[in-house]
Amino acid sequence: MPGGGVFAQSRAIVPAEDVGIDPYRLDVLLRRIRLEVEHGALPSVQVAVARAGRLVANETWGGGAPRYILQSVGRTIVASAIWKLIDDGKIDVSEYVADIIPEFGTNGKGVVTLAHMLTHTAGLAFAPLGYPKMADRDARMAAFAKWRLDSPPGEVLQYHLTSTAWVIAEVVERRAGLCLADYLHREIAEPLGLGFALGLSEEQQIATVAPMVCTDGDGSEVDPWGPWFFRDRRIVAAGEPAHAVCAGASDVALHYQALLHSSLWSRAVIAEATRPHVTAIPAGDKLYGGGVKPASVGLFVNVRGDNPDGWMPATGSPETFGHAGSAYQIGFCDPVSGISFCVLSNGYPQTGYDLTPRGAAMLINWSNLAADLI
Repeated sequence: MPGGGVFAQSRAIVPAEDVGIDPYRLDVLLRRIRLEVEHGALPSVQVAVARAGRLVANETWGGGAPRYILQSVGRTIVASAIWKLIDDGKIDVSEYVADIIPEFGTNGKGVVTLAHMLTHTAGLAFAPLGYPKMADRDARMAAFAKWRLDSPPGEVLQYHLTSTAWVIAEVVERRAGLCLADYLHREIAEPLGLGFALGLSEEQQIATVAPMVCTDGDGSEVDPWGPWFFRDRRIVAAGEPAHAVCAGASDVALHYQALLHSSLWSRAVIAEATRPHVTAIPAGDKLYGGGVKPASVGLFVNVRGDNPDGWMPATGSPETFGHAGSAYQIGFCDPVSGISFCVLSNGYPQTGYDLTPRGAAMLINWSNLAADLI
């Protein structure tokens, strides 16, 4: 198995047929995505496709930039930090969060395990931690202490918008001795030769990150959760870990390839992290991930499973895992076919999330075409 630093350094594009991808199907996928910029509402789109550790596509259309704010697509990158700590024997998902972070163990939260947090079943879906408090560690710990359970841990699947990621960040800092941003850079991005980053300064954002653009208004009157939140560069600089990782689509696609092939993680840990740990109908409003069909989640990642919902491609294998992001982003990897895919956009509608039939179908169409390239 190749070492992590050797594995993912090359950004060279290889012919699709060299890695077993059908070039004609790839062309259909790329033309379908490009259509939404050239004849649609999206200001820019960046897409990458990889297999066998090599890129076969890395394209940007519209007024893009080297990096995008990943929104929830970045959760797989954040999750991979926890997976590495598990592999290194520094944490166990059965541990109580309060045993790692004593400040967390108030208001009945002492029974919450790390597994509960990672599978969105802790009962803390809307635990608040906003800007500017998020930028101060003492304020974050005070927020942890105030959080109260909405449901008994382990009983309800409801996507935790930001709370799990903040707990992950603190667990990494206490067990690895590095803040999450530094851990991701030193232990994962740098060894793999990838360009994703958390907590980019405002100057770095201006130079390298596509700014968020409202596609049908000025974005001034929207729900308080979502992509518009990250038009404020101070919030991105504060390193909100659930949504503010910045990267190019090729970074995401090659990160997935590294999860399959590099020596940074054992195959056993990746298999355990990306299997369905919980399958249930997600509770809550549709705007925040609630649904009417069962969804499967692994350790802070969505899994296709046997009954795919709109988050994962129906054309992929049941082992396909990844994460979508608001409003027009998705990344995933199919360990069976070996394909990884990422599409990113900096556009979002005035409503924040595009829940129109066409908006939902667009992501589904892109994903199904991407998972069906062989």
